[in-house]
Amino acid sequence: QLQLVESGGGLVQPGGSLRLSCAASGFTMDYYAIGWFRQAPGKEREGVSCISSSGGSTKYADSVKGRFTISRDSAKNTVYLHLNSLKPEDTAVYYCAAAEQSVALTIQAMCKYSVGITYWGKGTLVTVSS
Repeated sequence: QLQLVESGGGLVQPGGSLRLSCAASGFTMDYYAIGWFRQAPGKEREGVSCISSSGGSTKYADSVKGRFTISRDSAKNTVYLHLNSLKPEDTAVYYCAAAEQSVALTIQAMCKYSVGITYWGKGTLVTVSS
């Protein structure tokens, strides 16, 4: 069964940190660009960060630049999102998604328009509150 599974969400105080993990099963992530998206209550889903299949190219939403870092570990077939300096407005369900890497796919388009996404995880909840 092909799937993505997110983990690492939870309740954290403002200014705190979390590390989210996105693990793939049934396929290798090496040929896929991976993105993290989030959806807060009453808001549309937004692209937070995306990384190319090689890891050589990354994209961040302006709202998280300098605070979040995306990385991938091929040996573990996992992509991480490190969340630092968390703010209450970061509260959301965070989803990871995979898009098969191709010449036509840019991670900018993947993050902004969800282009090319084949797989979605079920999400992990991040709550930032004192």
